[in-house]
Amino acid sequence: MESGNSTSTKITDEELPTAGIVKDSSAPEPVIKPVEPPKPAAEDWKNYKSPTTTPQPTNPPKDSSKKGHGGLIGGIVFAVLLGSAGLVFGLLAFLNSLNTEPPTQIVSIDGYYNGNSVEFEETSIAGIVSKVTPAVVSIISSTYTTSYWGYGQSSQSAGTGMIVTEDGYVLTNKHVVEGATDVQIITDSGDTYDNVTIVGLDPLNDVAYLKINGASGLPTITLGDSKSIAVGQPVLAIGNALGAYQNSVTQGIIGGTGRSVAAGDSNGNNIEYLTDMLQTDAAINPGNSGGPLVNAAGEVIGINTAVSTDANGLGFAIPISATKGMLKNITENGKATRAYLGLSYITITSEVAKQYGLSVKQGAYVGTENSRQSAIVSGGPADLAGIKDGDVITKVGSVEVGRAGSISTLVGEYKAGDTIQLTVLRNGAEQKINVTLGAYGADTTTR
Repeated sequence: MESGNSTSTKITDEELPTAGIVKDSSAPEPVIKPVEPPKPAAEDWKNYKSPTTTPQPTNPPKDSSKKGHGGLIGGIVFAVLLGSAGLVFGLLAFLNSLNTEPPTQIVSIDGYYNGNSVEFEETSIAGIVSKVTPAVVSIISSTYTTSYWGYGQSSQSAGTGMIVTEDGYVLTNKHVVEGATDVQIITDSGDTYDNVTIVGLDPLNDVAYLKINGASGLPTITLGDSKSIAVGQPVLAIGNALGAYQNSVTQGIIGGTGRSVAAGDSNGNNIEYLTDMLQTDAAINPGNSGGPLVNAAGEVIGINTAVSTDANGLGFAIPISATKGMLKNITENGKATRAYLGLSYITITSEVAKQYGLSVKQGAYVGTENSRQSAIVSGGPADLAGIKDGDVITKVGSVEVGRAGSISTLVGEYKAGDTIQLTVLRNGAEQKINVTLGAYGADTTTR
């Protein structure tokens, strides 16, 4: 976060931790301090490892030479009859579908198994870098301020971004461009774009969405799935190190998930509380803010955001899944809004489960630390759907809350207006509740 830039974050779907950290800044001399993990009051990611597939038993091959012709003919007849039956049933199903009303569509995002299970090979890193870096850009933000006496002062800061659509939409950190009066984007190939618009700023996260106006045919990154990240998996961090070394590459692993940090500038100002962060030991340097954290399949699984100045190899990235819903809303509907449930919750740990007498050890407890205050926003999506204080939300769709992300991050993968299914425990009984997500207004700015 650069000097001269301020950060203003509104929080509705989460309770913020009280720890203190500092964020990787886009400024020439940003400073970032690690933060003590918060008490188990706010949303907190649990480690998630992709479940392994149980190997199916294999039968030993039979000696086909011992089969008679009768068995062969019988097999052919059976195959013909089976194929005919399948054709008849398929035709009947098609005709029936023509007269069937389409059901209410419930959006489901369960994409679990992807490149997070891939390991680096000795010759693969250079190939991954060559695939990703054409879509990684340097961002130069200019800020002009006027003093009390009327004197003007301009300053510049450098950060990183990544192109997500061929027509020029770019993802970066909010603190890289917030407050900027002018934004310039420089591609890996050396092309410079001055006509850049800040389309939207996420109101609940350190994410900004930019647009290179008039662009077409640009190289793009591939978005991965941060829900299936495993601690220990290899990653690469790419960015404009120190604002001077464009698209520098560092290698490391995922050191942890679900970290909560309080990030600010080098002076300890403009503090912003961030949750569900990915921890990595891949070196993240000043100027790397907004750059991609990439898995071994060349997919972006995080946005590099903060680095600790008090520890070696301790950096933090925002899970990419938290950005997808708002990105879809911007690119498909032209609206810079984020989906939200309209409730407060406490991430369930063993201590929280004991305190509230809960039968589960993970999920989200709908409530606040002030028992006299309702956790449900009156008239909000959760209220309209019938969610109540004291409910425990265990799944969003088929994705487990806590194991694959917090409520805020999992909901961030959907668009406002999507209908999702929540699995809720109420008085010990499980029920499914459909919720149509509302639109949480985001800051939008045009240059």
